[in-house]
Amino acid sequence: MAISKKIAKTRIEQDDIYSIPIDEFFKSAFSVDCVIFGYHERELKVLLIQRGTDPFQDYWALPGDLVYPYEDLDDSAKRVLNDLTSLSDVAMRQVHTFGKVNRHPLGRVITVGYIALVELMDINPLPSKWAKQTKWHSIKRMPKLAFDHKEILNESYRALKDIIVAEPLWSKVLPEKFTLTEFQAIFETILQREFDKGNFRKKINGLKFLKRLDESQQNVRHRPSNLYRFDAKLFKQYRDKGFVFEF
Repeated sequence: MAISKKIAKTRIEQDDIYSIPIDEFFKSAFSVDCVIFGYHERELKVLLIQRGTDPFQDYWALPGDLVYPYEDLDDSAKRVLNDLTSLSDVAMRQVHTFGKVNRHPLGRVITVGYIALVELMDINPLPSKWAKQTKWHSIKRMPKLAFDHKEILNESYRALKDIIVAEPLWSKVLPEKFTLTEFQAIFETILQREFDKGNFRKKINGLKFLKRLDESQQNVRHRPSNLYRFDAKLFKQYRDKGFVFEF
């Protein structure tokens, strides 16, 4: 214990924390950046805005802005997304905090990143406020981004890959009734891996939250595939026991 106290005291003396005016600790700003992933037919995209103001005017960027004083972070993320893209009712979650000292040219800004996964054909983003344009960009062909938004995007994509095997985020982009081929395509697209069809189905065989229906595809040129439905309550039982997909 004595050694730990000595080390702590030494670090404080080295940082000279007591020489820093207390007001300096309250001069940082907070912002939120929204990473909205859109999936459709084996393609993953990210929603970007074109900035209509400095800094980085005309650059493509993630929808983001400063948090208002006394504003809750989650409420701020919803407001910012709506302010810049006109989107609402998008379920987002915090994934990471970005706090490098010189990441913003106007001063110290700490950013909280949020992500969501949506079926991009279901929503229609429209630019508003100081956003000049909104556009879906393929995750494989990204333009040069403002600030450190490339780092934020990369970290958010890593988080999406982790979440997709542990939580039913994929249910956000599945139709109500789906085939196992459609189910497999989501994992292949997001994880950027190809799975052998037979091996993939062995791994999901017997998962009761994927309920096989007494229905098949209609109006298809190939042999109709069986349809399935996702049971969220049954998945929760699996998740409570520590279930994750292991591909």
